[in-house]
Amino acid sequence: MDFPAILSVFSFLVFCLAVYGAASHRKKLGPLAADERDDLSVVQGAAFTLLGLLVGFTFSMAISRYEQRKSYEEAEANAIGTEYVRVDLLPATDAPKVRELLKKYLDQRVLFYTTRDSQLLEQIDTNTAQLQNEMWSATEASARTQPTPISALAVAGMNDVLNSQGYTQAAWWNRIPVEAWILLAVIAAGCNLLFGYGAHRPSILFVVLPLAVAVSFFLIADIDSPRGGLIRVRPQNLVSLAQSLHTN
Repeated sequence: MDFPAILSVFSFLVFCLAVYGAASHRKKLGPLAADERDDLSVVQGAAFTLLGLLVGFTFSMAISRYEQRKSYEEAEANAIGTEYVRVDLLPATDAPKVRELLKKYLDQRVLFYTTRDSQLLEQIDTNTAQLQNEMWSATEASARTQPTPISALAVAGMNDVLNSQGYTQAAWWNRIPVEAWILLAVIAAGCNLLFGYGAHRPSILFVVLPLAVAVSFFLIADIDSPRGGLIRVRPQNLVSLAQSLHTN
């Protein structure tokens, strides 16, 4: 599902094949009787209604996950920005080191949102984990040296920074289940078969339903794919924070 364009083209071809195949088979069997056509209309109406509900439900799932990724990007930027200010509560000998680590960490978080290369992403994850360990060790050591309620605020802020990254990663892994895609594809294929089977004769209009469903698949998969789609979460808050911190 990480390649929405390929998914939509493949879906369109399969659905067109289903429509024209069912129409050709119906043509060989001859026209439907009046009572049979009435029964088919009822089945078609029920199937198309179910397909519409499933498409709408799946689209809602994709939108909610997209909004969740956007919210966590904003929360992550807020956590890093807040901790950068709280570092002033640490001893003057340790604060500059933690600030530099936060700047490097922020750069890695921006790269996490913008890169599509899998190998580069692995390197980013490695660098992020290393910087997290270094930031936590530096903050914890400084707080242990002067264990005061004020230094505890800096430790709590660093904990928020680390947690926000975990929430973001979990949101990026939270995709529409494959089982939901399979169910949607099966229902869509069945609707296209019914559409072609109930037609009087093959027509260029047969591409309307396959095209509409394929475009719906493309939009859902595009929104649900954090890296493979055109609609992606842009780290506007993180980029703005990085520009602000690097100018200081």
